[in-house]
Amino acid sequence: MDIDSTKLTVFFEAPFWIGVFERIERRKLSVCKVVFGAEPKDYEVWEYLLKNYSRLRFSPSVETVVKKDSVNPKRLQRQIRKETAATGIGTKSQQALQMQREENKLVRKALSRKQREAEKQRQFELKQQKRKEKHRGR
Repeated sequence: MDIDSTKLTVFFEAPFWIGVFERIERRKLSVCKVVFGAEPKDYEVWEYLLKNYSRLRFSPSVETVVKKDSVNPKRLQRQIRKETAATGIGTKSQQALQMQREENKLVRKALSRKQREAEKQRQFELKQQKRKEKHRGR
């Protein structure tokens, strides 16, 4: 086999995580789609690749143009950051939990602010009461 390049793209297509293997061999592109189910970890994808690559059923080859373009690593990092910032990292349940944590944080901040102000008011009233008692000469 004269494989020029192989590429794996993992993405979320509701309700499953999908992996698309792209293989370019002698200027011909063939692809294979794999359903992972739950979000796979890096080591799970690597194990799957090592164990099952020979059993993957690729599509019939299609003629393609192979271009060798190198991407600046900084630009690649920016693209990755932009893509993950829009959707966030993790499953929908993880994102829901994160939203719940943020809401709890806001509620906790408001509650602590009220308690702090109440304590401040109590201290102020106590101080005023002591001043009045001193003024009366008791």
